[in-house]
Amino acid sequence: MLLPVLGLTLVAVCGLTLLALAGVRLGLPAVMIGVAAALVPVTVVVAVFLWIDRWEPEPVKLLLLAFAWGACIAAITALLTSSTPETVGGLLPGVGDGSKVSTLVTAPVAQELAKAAFVLAVLLLRRDEFNGIIDGIVYAGIAAAGFAFAENIFYFGRAFAENGFGTGTSGGLITAFFLRGALTPFMHPLFAVLTGGALGIAAKTVSRATRILAPLGGYLMAVLLHALWNAAATLGGAKTFLNVYFLIMVPMFIAVAMLILLERRREQRILQAALPEMIAERWIAHSEAQLLSSLSGRRAWRRRARRQSGRRAAKAVATYQDSVIELAFLKRRDGDPERQSEVLDILRTSRAEAIRLAVNTNV
Repeated sequence: MLLPVLGLTLVAVCGLTLLALAGVRLGLPAVMIGVAAALVPVTVVVAVFLWIDRWEPEPVKLLLLAFAWGACIAAITALLTSSTPETVGGLLPGVGDGSKVSTLVTAPVAQELAKAAFVLAVLLLRRDEFNGIIDGIVYAGIAAAGFAFAENIFYFGRAFAENGFGTGTSGGLITAFFLRGALTPFMHPLFAVLTGGALGIAAKTVSRATRILAPLGGYLMAVLLHALWNAAATLGGAKTFLNVYFLIMVPMFIAVAMLILLERRREQRILQAALPEMIAERWIAHSEAQLLSSLSGRRAWRRRARRQSGRRAAKAVATYQDSVIELAFLKRRDGDPERQSEVLDILRTSRAEAIRLAVNTNV
């Protein structure tokens, strides 16, 4: 009981510290403007990762914790580690203020490590909620979305404090929003999912070498890509920035998107392959298999239950669907028998509850 309380307290302290620092440096009006502007891109990014997660949804509590981790713990860790090389660099002759060291080395290393730490924690502490590449991508992406949200508050707030809204061609909130909110909202998630996906590979492999080398390789790729992006944005001119953006970042984004689509399709096949055995075991009805094997069928089923029998029935159906999916993945990787038994109990209880509510409604 003490660990969750301590964790939430730490997140709250970090979040309040970040807001206090932003308020002192930028002023309350600029912070409020920054929050409002930062909400737009983060809403889109989180919605995309929730869509990715639809086949085998992760617990809402863990997703909220991932976002809070990124927005609070990872953000303040990045702030502290970025300040250190600037301070030290200012004391060394010929180094300047150390900002280049921070931008090109410390920031990518520290930020990607801070974002990946949450994914690694889920893999180690909640192994039953980590089933493969998609899970690693989702946890990493949500944590990175939280980190980008906190960072954008500072960037947007500072742009407004220094230049107001601007004109779109000069410095100001409009320019900052276009560059960070419209042009590059997926940059931090793109870096983070390289490590998250690699941890997903480690989660489903039986090779000890792969369990070690895959996360290290994914993390190294994330750091290098992040450093390249920072170098293009700060050291190069507009042409360099656009070349890196269109020739490297956009193709990388497309490649990751294609991988995600393939993995989503793989998750669908895992569920479809498990349904006949569940029917034979009388865990589900044969008539439910087609509805369970498609996202549109599951969504229509929940809507019909809500319309005909109310919210409780829709919730019971949703719990039943989630338990069927989780059981399919547990059986696929020969998961913990005790956890399988727990999920099977949830499946039977939620199905019975949905049927009871439907019968009572029709009586």
